[in-house]
Amino acid sequence: MPRIDSDKSCVHIRWMIRRDMPSVLAIESNSFEFPWTEDEFIRCLRQRDCIGMVAERNEEVAGFMIYELHKTRIHVLSFAVRPEFRREGVGKAMIEKLISKLAYQRRNRIVLEVRETNLDAQLFFRELGFRATGVLKGFYEDTPEDAFLMQFRQENEQAFELNANQRFAS
Repeated sequence: MPRIDSDKSCVHIRWMIRRDMPSVLAIESNSFEFPWTEDEFIRCLRQRDCIGMVAERNEEVAGFMIYELHKTRIHVLSFAVRPEFRREGVGKAMIEKLISKLAYQRRNRIVLEVRETNLDAQLFFRELGFRATGVLKGFYEDTPEDAFLMQFRQENEQAFELNANQRFAS
């Protein structure tokens, strides 16, 4: 897996493994009011097209993402960065990794849901090229809160060629 440089130091994105779970659970509980349980993570990751990745910095798990691969899209299910590593390029490196997995006329977009009250996440994803494409009323089981459906889409073939060249250069 390639290493991606950030402003502060190197971020390494790799597949999530079982021994990462305590760190992932700690990040999850520090990031969300209604965190996933270990059983929910395991159940999700056992699904055929569900993938977990972690971002490491200084050999510590600094963030994670769980996503599903669909025919035409990547659906991010959970995404979080440890509070002390936020605004240091870790989240951006994880999104860049996802963008590198897009392919022209195949998987050409990334979708995710963000709580309406999570302004920091909305601004973060917007800064990286995501756009709100809809409102999902009463989306969450734990609250009556709505979610914004956000999407990143690469429209043209040139952008995909650039991503492909970046993948081979890494």
